[in-house]
Amino acid sequence: MRDEFLAIVNPAAGGGKPRKQLEPTLERLRAAGLSIDVGETSAPGEATQIARQAYRENYRKFIAVGGDGTSYEIVNGLFPEANAGERITMGFLPLGTGNSFLRDFSDRGFEFGAEALLNGCCRPCDVLRLRHTKGVIHYMNLLSMGFSADVASLRSQWFRGWGELGYQLSIFLCLVRFRRRPFPLKIDDEATSDRRSCLFLSFNNSKYTGGTMMIAPKAEINDGLIEYVRWGAIGRLGLIRNLPTLYDGTHIQHPLAERRAAKSIQFELDGPVDIMVDGEVLNLHCQTLDVLPSALNVVV
Repeated sequence: MRDEFLAIVNPAAGGGKPRKQLEPTLERLRAAGLSIDVGETSAPGEATQIARQAYRENYRKFIAVGGDGTSYEIVNGLFPEANAGERITMGFLPLGTGNSFLRDFSDRGFEFGAEALLNGCCRPCDVLRLRHTKGVIHYMNLLSMGFSADVASLRSQWFRGWGELGYQLSIFLCLVRFRRRPFPLKIDDEATSDRRSCLFLSFNNSKYTGGTMMIAPKAEINDGLIEYVRWGAIGRLGLIRNLPTLYDGTHIQHPLAERRAAKSIQFELDGPVDIMVDGEVLNLHCQTLDVLPSALNVVV
């Protein structure tokens, strides 16, 4: 197997402005003894193709240079091919607007990612696997549906590249059209389905989304479990009053909120729904969700 890292670079991440940080950092890492090759994307989804081909060429160490979407694409290039017990290593040089996964370990973003690569400290990390009617996807941060997916979908359509302002505008507009609905599912081997109306559901491996929102404060990246967070049919004014609690994780203390650790989820949806997965918005008919325990080594 090759000992080099392959840095997969999304030059459009963060609006393209932070790119000037990259070359000096790569020189610094190489000077410290790391062997690093570079592959650059030119279109959405290309990081998946680059990672898949690199895996076939015996690369087993990767650096995601971009945002959460870049990491998501790389993971989906590596799995399910890397699903035979061989653990892949992934580091991060975050240039994007979200960078949610790395925030579980530091709010210093790019500099923390570079220092972690220099120090070479790794932690095992679970990968979550969603089967849907048209195939399978993998992720390492979170998947959500309901209000949070509505916000992400609106931001993707109208406010992409607006950073935190775009996120706040999307939240405001979703508050105006406010929707609560059921997403029927069973948790683990429960006999009955949960068909209650809710504001959102979130299926998490790590704590943060949107860069700074701590949706799953109890999540652990290597416990072999899905951290399931549900917020019931709260009203519009109630949500507005409690919005700040989504940023410090205290929303799970609300009477209408629930959280639990699960091994698997069985969805009983009537058709496709919008989901937000690691910053990407998809419309899928979800079937099952489970965990690949400690499938990655993450450099943090």
